Amino acid sequence: MKNIWYLDDVNVFKILCPHKFKSYKDCHNFDHYNLKEYVYSEQDHSSKMFLIVKGKVRIGYYSAEGHEVVKAVLTKGDVFGEKAILGEELRNEFAQVLQKDTVICSMKVSVLHDLMRENKTFSLKIYKLINFRIRKLERRLQLLLFKDVRTRLMEFLQELCDEYGVCCEKTGGVKISHPYTQKDMASLIGTSRPTINLIMNELREEKLIDFNRKEILVYKKVG
Repeated sequence: MKNIWYLDDVNVFKILCPHKFKSYKDCHNFDHYNLKEYVYSEQDHSSKMFLIVKGKVRIGYYSAEGHEVVKAVLTKGDVFGEKAILGEELRNEFAQVLQKDTVICSMKVSVLHDLMRENKTFSLKIYKLINFRIRKLERRLQLLLFKDVRTRLMEFLQELCDEYGVCCEKTGGVKISHPYTQKDMASLIGTSRPTINLIMNELREEKLIDFNRKEILVYKKVG
């Protein structure tokens, strides 16, 4: 059920990692990060895009009041820092590692621009990726502004079904093996961890979902 349209027909590593292109084999690095280490921080110079080879990274920023706002939690195969391609000079967000021994492939913007000029397929996937990210953030902003917390959570669960869900014949539902903690989920939909836990337990009592630390089983459409 992984139907993110910009990746439907492509192995992200084959398209987005320069070592797949012979003339660019030496133009990127595989970097190892420890838990809670920052790949970049707000106001850092923006000159690279990154591909997660292994591990988990969260993307966020700090509000004017100093509150941390999480925009996304990314895992293997996801890319981030893509605004550097569009001419961003300084980062307006941070990228922090959430798992020990996380491996990230870093790619210079100059190399990516060369690849985009020389490879139409590569260029198309990059633009689709950026467009998808913008649309996803716009949708999340609309949810935060106009929906109550329960509705935001249910629509987020439906989003997880679309991205990570696998049909479970035994239950007739959808099993989601996902990278998020309840704290991550709370940050993404603009609420607190206790509130997330309360609503998920309510959904369990209503027999809409079941869940454990690593998986969520959705019995019927919740969004």
